[in-house]
Amino acid sequence: MKVISTNIAEPKTILFKGKEVQTGIYKYPVNQPIFLDKEDVKDDHVIDRRYHGGVDKACYLYALDHYEYWKEKYPDLDWNYGMFGENLTVSEFDEHQIKIGSIYTLGTATVQISRPRQPCYKLGVRFEDQGIIKSFIDSLFSGVYVRILKPGEVRAGDMLVVTEEHKSGITIAELNTLMFHYNREEHQELLDRALEDALVSESDKKYFKKWA
Repeated sequence: MKVISTNIAEPKTILFKGKEVQTGIYKYPVNQPIFLDKEDVKDDHVIDRRYHGGVDKACYLYALDHYEYWKEKYPDLDWNYGMFGENLTVSEFDEHQIKIGSIYTLGTATVQISRPRQPCYKLGVRFEDQGIIKSFIDSLFSGVYVRILKPGEVRAGDMLVVTEEHKSGITIAELNTLMFHYNREEHQELLDRALEDALVSESDKKYFKKWA
């Protein structure tokens, strides 16, 4: 997996339901490395830290390969990397293969796969369509947040290389399935595994504990 683009946001004021709101979702490519720190990306702008930034959401990755899927749905948008609010656009990234808790080298940083993205209305504002929220959830193309175990620089061209796979862990797509598409007949064993997995965040477990 290869970093295709590093993306940073400046604060932007948007209008939503008659109210002005600031957001950092409008990220654009930058021609220099970005520094992954313990709770955020240096010089990026995290506006609402109730839902963004922090140890479990320090940096957000999204798959280059998903862009064509969304471009077909939204051909009239002005497309650039960072459209989904990701700090890093990564090729050959597959939510059905990457497991929560696995550890990777990324540039000079070391990161751990932590939490899938749960979209909010701000993604709908950027795409000029609140319907994308359901489409994003249904697609299972969530991207992922990472914990920063060792801070460091990342630049376009760097590789995301697994160093310690959480072999008994669940994939990003499986976790999304539990949170949004749970079916008792199909997913009970998966639910049990996720609840027992110490590397699945408590914040995510709260979404599917009700099924237990």
